[in-house]
Amino acid sequence: MLTNLIVLAVIILAGLVLASHKVSTSRSWRATITPLASIIGSGFLVLGPILQSAYGSWSPLVMAVLCLVAYLFGHSVRTNIAILDGKGMRGPILRGLETAGGWALAFAYIISVTYYLNLFGAFGVSLTPADDPQSARLLTSAVLVLILAVGWTRGFGALEHLEQVFVSVKLAIIFGLIAGLVLFNGDRAAGGALSITVPGQTGWSALTLAFGLVITIQGFETSRYLGDRYDAAMRIRTMRWAQWIATGIYVVYVGLLAFAFTPDELPFGETAIVDLMGLVAPILPLLLVAAALSAQFSAAIADTGGAGGLFVELSGKRISARQAYAALVGVGLVLTWTADLFEIIAYASRAFAAYYAIQAAIAATGRWQAGKRASAGLHAGLAVLGVAMALFGTAAEG
Repeated sequence: MLTNLIVLAVIILAGLVLASHKVSTSRSWRATITPLASIIGSGFLVLGPILQSAYGSWSPLVMAVLCLVAYLFGHSVRTNIAILDGKGMRGPILRGLETAGGWALAFAYIISVTYYLNLFGAFGVSLTPADDPQSARLLTSAVLVLILAVGWTRGFGALEHLEQVFVSVKLAIIFGLIAGLVLFNGDRAAGGALSITVPGQTGWSALTLAFGLVITIQGFETSRYLGDRYDAAMRIRTMRWAQWIATGIYVVYVGLLAFAFTPDELPFGETAIVDLMGLVAPILPLLLVAAALSAQFSAAIADTGGAGGLFVELSGKRISARQAYAALVGVGLVLTWTADLFEIIAYASRAFAAYYAIQAAIAATGRWQAGKRASAGLHAGLAVLGVAMALFGTAAEG
């Protein structure tokens, strides 16, 4: 009971701070929260149990490395904001890479929407008697069709406004979850019951699994496409803030989870976090499901709209937004019924890794043209890493 009260108090306090006039009207915070919400969105729900199962008590270190790699890719994106959105050189190579990057992101959005809505389906049935893969796929399919209907007839403008509310609720619940884990670990430490878990995977399989988890720390690149609202300096600064905050949250969360549960207590599955948090505080499962549903739906709407816009722009309006929505839903339905959630995570990770490789290549080209050879070499190395992630990323297995 005391844990429930403390968790609720933290959630309410965090919610009040996030909803306060000073925070909610801050331009810097608004520019920060867009990439931050994407980075610690759906990935937060599945990443902890996957890392714990695969890497055991080494999972906080793996999480820190994932965040470092994401920060380096973010450095490439920030370099492109400064060069390409400023007065940098735009030769045919850079223009070609920018176009390729746009197509890569458009296709990555298609897979990410499927990922978000499969999580929506899994969490949507998790606390019901119909908690099985078939029911989750049916719910996912219904929401995909609903999104197509809304996009085809009315567009997403009205629904997109809900994202601001969903983001604050989700962040507040995450802070409550971390507070619950702190109390849970404190009790276990006092009883000498902290868990040391050996890795379930090592070597090449452990590396390729990490490659397949890029989607869970993806989202910082959204700052690249906020040029109509914020200048380059603010987008660069607030993207850094978003990645720093997300890194702190992720490493603390995974670090607490790494020593909280024994292997026998640790389930593996799409909604494993719900079962785990039920042990921490009885109130958390319901709150996590509510956060999951709102977060996945809002993220799916945002990426569907983004994909539609990109396809229209990149095709020179030969592809309409409606046609893009229909293609997205068609691919989503196929993936939903032919792949499990962890395979979809790997597909989405590989798609975003390809996009990051292109962003790094753009940065390398721009720096080389500017005579910055050392910087160009760093970005070129990141491009190679992105290609390796796209080629070799694998799915988690229970």
